[in-house]
Amino acid sequence: MERSIDRAAREMLGVAKERGLVTAWDRYEAQTPQCRFGASGLCCRICVMGPCRIVEGKSTAGVCGAGVDTIAARNLVRMIAAGAAAHSDHGRDVAHTLLSASRDGDYTVKDPVKLRRVAYSFGIEAEGKDDRELAREVAEAALAEFGKQEGELLLAYRAPEPRVERWRRLGIMPRGIDREVVEIMHRTTMGVDADYRNIILQGMRCALADGWGGSMIATDLQDVLFGTPSPLRARVNLGVLDPEAVNIVVHGHEPTLSEMIVLAARDPELRRLAEEVGARGINIAGICCTANEILMRHGIPVAGNFLHQELAVMTGVVDAMVVDVQCIMPALSDLVKHFHTVLITTSPKAAIPGAEHVEFSEDRALEVAKEIVRKGIENFPRRNGGARVPDEAMDLIAGFTAESVFYFLGGRYRATYRPLNDAIIDGRLRGVAGIVGCNNPKITQDFAHVEMTKELIKHDVLVVTTGCAAIADAKAGLLRPEVAFELAGKGLQEICEAVGIPPVLHLGACVDNSRILIALTNMVHEGGLGDDISDIPVAGAAPEWMSEKAVAIGFYFVASGVFTVLGQPFPVTASEALMKFLTEDIEELVGGKFAFEPDPIKAAHLMIEHIDRKRHALKLREPMYA
Repeated sequence: MERSIDRAAREMLGVAKERGLVTAWDRYEAQTPQCRFGASGLCCRICVMGPCRIVEGKSTAGVCGAGVDTIAARNLVRMIAAGAAAHSDHGRDVAHTLLSASRDGDYTVKDPVKLRRVAYSFGIEAEGKDDRELAREVAEAALAEFGKQEGELLLAYRAPEPRVERWRRLGIMPRGIDREVVEIMHRTTMGVDADYRNIILQGMRCALADGWGGSMIATDLQDVLFGTPSPLRARVNLGVLDPEAVNIVVHGHEPTLSEMIVLAARDPELRRLAEEVGARGINIAGICCTANEILMRHGIPVAGNFLHQELAVMTGVVDAMVVDVQCIMPALSDLVKHFHTVLITTSPKAAIPGAEHVEFSEDRALEVAKEIVRKGIENFPRRNGGARVPDEAMDLIAGFTAESVFYFLGGRYRATYRPLNDAIIDGRLRGVAGIVGCNNPKITQDFAHVEMTKELIKHDVLVVTTGCAAIADAKAGLLRPEVAFELAGKGLQEICEAVGIPPVLHLGACVDNSRILIALTNMVHEGGLGDDISDIPVAGAAPEWMSEKAVAIGFYFVASGVFTVLGQPFPVTASEALMKFLTEDIEELVGGKFAFEPDPIKAAHLMIEHIDRKRHALKLREPMYA
């Protein structure tokens, strides 16, 4: 119970203990107590006059004279740069895949309507052009956003006009995506920017280049290539692994690979081969955000979130774990030595010693995917017994998007956000909350996600969720429509019953947080809830965050005007000035701010109090069932 609330995870942790296997939780415990200098922002290793650290009673600055405020701010924005680079590089790769789809190859345009919407956002005329020609122009325009040297990011113009004007006044309107990452690295080099406020402003500009740039490009172009998701049913947790089938687990973040793995697994020749080696078929399951991508579009079952990756291997029935980039533990290569599982890396950006490497290429995507699936099939007979698959699997509904909100609220012929806005204005809905982010072995797995979600829906707050948070809620059964009548407040129950939705909406992978930005913008444009995102009764949270990507996400939400609560603070707590800036003063600049609260119930009530303040400022009636 100290490590996870998930019964399947606890069962597999018991297996790990029985077999003497080491997990992320064990490695975390071996690291404790962790370095207090790094945790609080007191350590600087930017140049080799150091490493320097601020020690009370001994030193107040590094060798160069940088104080704790400067050191903490520089360390923090470098985390933003890394997180923005990761998600935006994902978008760049998807743009290259769309360019490939404009030529002969395995990829095609699955959503021509979305293609034309995206073309409009880039200022491209679509009239009279076929899908391939338009795909080429859109891909080239998207790729140009990464390296552009003049002007502003085009997709940032989707934000409400007052928000764009605010960014311009502050000098944080994003420009080229790569430029903002590079500028952070330049500013934080020894001897450049020493003003913590100025450093954080550039951090926000870089984060906005991710949220309204690289991540938004990734989401948009994935919808174009693979289809815009629509609500569907599926299953989640380790019980989706089939002891009688070839189990291929895809793990990582980029669906250019996983989409082809799904297609290859349906190949008649490979299915016959699976039967010949004694398997009942080929079962694809996902871990982490790759899981969310193929779940949203195909209903492929989800084996678990970030901290499940080692536990899935320990079931003894994973014949191949196929990884691309991000959130992949190098420890997997040692773990698979105790099992028959073959670990296959596929990206030149993510080699792991001890893993088998099969280079993935868009030009021969299906061919490579079939090769990978074949390796999993051929590995099936090598199972060495002792399979242990927990009997834990939960139903869920996923596949919601900013576009689908129009349809499920208003219908195909009168698609609108009006019912959502009216529900908030009338007080049936108190507001909306986004819960996103990772697992972290410092925190009981899934506990903060699930308890925060339950507390919010109990108080008539509609929850939208992405990434590992979405998988946590799914495992706990919160993505089922009937849970509204078990746990939600009366107002939210009425909305869910009328529309036929769960009280918690799965919006996709971490990169799909851009869907939340668009949904908030649509709410502003619908009217009645203010003129900017910062006016709406909404809040965000990442209660179990651990990744640098989460830092970038948190900053682009705050910079967009959203109050955001994190379960643990950034590693800057030694700087009182910077902490005050992030939790108080920054709100005057951008309309959003951070709060840090490890208790998920207390954090939920911080969000509810913020939502109620926004309702009061808009002069809305009291929540109907408060």
